[in-house]
Amino acid sequence: MSEPTPTPHHSTLDDAQGLALGVFLAGLGVHILTHLGLITGQTAGVAVLVAYATGWSFGVTFFVINLPFYLVAYRRLGLAFTIKSMLCVTLLSLISEALPTYFQLGTIHPAVGAVTFGALTGLGLLAIFRHNGSLGGIGVVALLAQDRLGLRAGYVQLATDVVIFAIAALIFPATIVMWSLLGAVVLNLVITVNHRRDRYIAI
Repeated sequence: MSEPTPTPHHSTLDDAQGLALGVFLAGLGVHILTHLGLITGQTAGVAVLVAYATGWSFGVTFFVINLPFYLVAYRRLGLAFTIKSMLCVTLLSLISEALPTYFQLGTIHPAVGAVTFGALTGLGLLAIFRHNGSLGGIGVVALLAQDRLGLRAGYVQLATDVVIFAIAALIFPATIVMWSLLGAVVLNLVITVNHRRDRYIAI
């Protein structure tokens, strides 16, 4: 009788490149999103709404909003996950501050921008999730729900997006909400279809 194949693990270098790539892709997506004045769901969506309302930068707002979620992450998902998530959130905040200066964008059709945001950010989150990290906030809750309750992380995030977009619909023009919703749907489809523990076993 043959022995079972051992579960492969990511090395520290694997994690470093995977998390860095994921954060960079997410940062590019958020850069396009804010350039177009669109919104999104999850914790980033809350940060975008607060940033638009107050004039604060997205990077600073996103960093501050995530602080309370680290305690939940530590208690429920462990120290390694929490440290990786803190690093990812901090790095995304820094990238979001730097990109408007060093990567200036021109005219982008909202539909193309929304789909590009959803695809880039979805792939970025997928890479981060697969290396046992997150971008904090609602992403932590979504991963916890998937691992503990068997609910798909993408579905959990989509449910929270419904609430956020319902609030946004009371504040923003209908066209902004419509294109923003397109981006959120693309993002969550990427996560829902591709992030499955039963198909991806390396950790």
